[in-house]
Amino acid sequence: MTTEPAAPRPTVVIAGATGFVGRALAHALAPDHHVVGLSRGAREPDADVAAWRACDLFSLLDAERALEGAELAVYLVHSMMPSAHLTQGSFRDFDLVCADNFARAARKAGARQIVYLGGLTPAGEHLSAHLASRLEVEQALEGCGVPVTTLRAGLVIGPGGSSFEMLRRLVERLPAMLCPVWTSTRMQPIALADVVSLLRYVLGREACFGQNYDVGSPDVLNYRELLGLTGALLGHRRAMYPVPFLTVGLSRLWVRLITGAPLDLVGPLVESLEHEMVAGDRRLQAMAGLPGLGARAALELALAPAPSSSPPPRAPIAFRPSSPRAARRVRSVQRMRLPPGRDAAWAAEEYVRWLPTFFRGLLRVDVDAARVCRFRFVGVGVLLELTPAPARSTPDRQLFYVTGGALARPTKRARFELRQVLDGTVLLAAIHDFEPRLPWPVYTLTQAPFHKLVMLAFGRHLARAPRI
Repeated sequence: MTTEPAAPRPTVVIAGATGFVGRALAHALAPDHHVVGLSRGAREPDADVAAWRACDLFSLLDAERALEGAELAVYLVHSMMPSAHLTQGSFRDFDLVCADNFARAARKAGARQIVYLGGLTPAGEHLSAHLASRLEVEQALEGCGVPVTTLRAGLVIGPGGSSFEMLRRLVERLPAMLCPVWTSTRMQPIALADVVSLLRYVLGREACFGQNYDVGSPDVLNYRELLGLTGALLGHRRAMYPVPFLTVGLSRLWVRLITGAPLDLVGPLVESLEHEMVAGDRRLQAMAGLPGLGARAALELALAPAPSSSPPPRAPIAFRPSSPRAARRVRSVQRMRLPPGRDAAWAAEEYVRWLPTFFRGLLRVDVDAARVCRFRFVGVGVLLELTPAPARSTPDRQLFYVTGGALARPTKRARFELRQVLDGTVLLAAIHDFEPRLPWPVYTLTQAPFHKLVMLAFGRHLARAPRI
């Protein structure tokens, strides 16, 4: 009697595997999947993650290497924290770069599905930057042809979650609770255990390909009620006082002061609290037979001591790069509107043609037969040299490496790119891993704001360009 060999375990790559959802998901998938986790640096395999791959999601090349062999891909990333010592641009645009790279890499790897955990999206409202970013990431992931399954959730209640930990610290540290108007906003949280179960349910399930689902607890309550329930479970019964004059802007500073969380993280999250975060329908949970824990049960589970069989704790977030070399790196991403019918290849040619006209003859751009661009001020040597990477460029993404010039330190990773996102209507002009040659204080007061000014002017130029 022969024994049939066991079917190979599908390979699933998790971006955001060091986060609190990612660690719990890896723990749940480990018995029947080959789990590959992406992280910022090298890590040793553990009981849940069979292999860790160092990956900078701002680099398409890094993303392609990291997703090699991926059959299924999970995206749990949000880019609100600074990714370089100096960043120029909105976290929404940083999010778009990372999501677009992930989707392109998943397509190249031949992945069957991308699963994404996004945010609930109130219909018919002007969204906060945080919620708008979550929706744009969803659209960017869908833009490269790999079937995407999106779970849209509100507050995920679980140990280690940024939003939940801020809520917990508010209750623990304040003797009385000041309740701005937004604490009356209705919301529908969800337990971490339920999110993980639902992510596992849709993973590889073809009926869920190309679908998006709202998910949440059976309970709908407001933030004041959630704060009160958290306090009761912690043994802290706090008096609550309505404060109508405490605006969202003041609330950001208040939450930052009490919780100690970085303002880069607090700001976007607090701005979203004015929106009702209620699931439109919970058809996925009905399909999966997972109605979910109520808010009280979810809080009890999150506040209980971790059992010995629980996944490893979330790794600490490095809010600033730690190495001296990384500390001098710059990232700048500027969003522009592309004229209809134009692509990134056209925008790259237009940039080289337009730049000397913007400086009215003071700047000269020399382009040789290999399309290497050298920027010079009149009577001065080469300020910056950009060398195209044709093998890494496509009509919707043009890549140049910064290979020399008086203003740049030589590095293998410094690059300038123009890429189309969101159905090709948006152009992102980005500099990554740039290391200035100027002393850092001089750079931040001169070259950095000057670059941003030039990019804004180029965006205005594109807005006036004729259509085809």
